[in-house]
Amino acid sequence: MAKQQTEVRELQEGSYVMIEDTPCKINAYSTAKPGKHGSAKARVEAAGVFDGKKRSFSQPVDAKIWVPIIERKNGQVVSVDGDDMQIMDLETYETITMRVPEDTDVSPDENIEYLEMEDQRKIV
Repeated sequence: MAKQQTEVRELQEGSYVMIEDTPCKINAYSTAKPGKHGSAKARVEAAGVFDGKKRSFSQPVDAKIWVPIIERKNGQVVSVDGDDMQIMDLETYETITMRVPEDTDVSPDENIEYLEMEDQRKIV
């Protein structure tokens, strides 16, 4: 899996983190003061990048955590067929099939931006 390790204190709102082996985008990050016998704790609330589910965790700020490497790519819509669309990556010229997101109107020759991690893709 495309990911790297970092400390919890390096996280910030808007960045990505792995929670339950799922890439998530951080919505809220807060820290509590250090206790009598421990280090400060961070509470992170996030939503799955590809599934939209809310997840959260609480860990010491010096704990190690995995951060996914998500690529932001550009593509051009080649064709739209019902709920599916063909997109050509503008760097590799590879053609991929993706679902048309709800509440999105796309047409052929339109340029779009999408996120990719391994075999998962999502239109931004």
